[in-house]
Amino acid sequence: MVLLRAHLGEALRRARQEQGRTLRQVSADAAVSLGYLSEVERGQKQPSSELLASICSALDLPLSRVLTEVAQTV
Repeated sequence: MVLLRAHLGEALRRARQEQGRTLRQVSADAAVSLGYLSEVERGQKQPSSELLASICSALDLPLSRVLTEVAQTV
């Protein structure tokens, strides 16, 4: 069984890579530590709703789009 946080991490990583941005750039813009963002992307950590909103904002990506993408893959 694949965890929801793994799908969420994949969606965030895909969005970041499509923008050609590094983990360092997004973590700075989201005010999240580089290590924590990396763990989120790898599905090892499940971010709080506030942190997820901050990451999405840093990616200029609507939270609803991320959640819809995750819902379609689950």
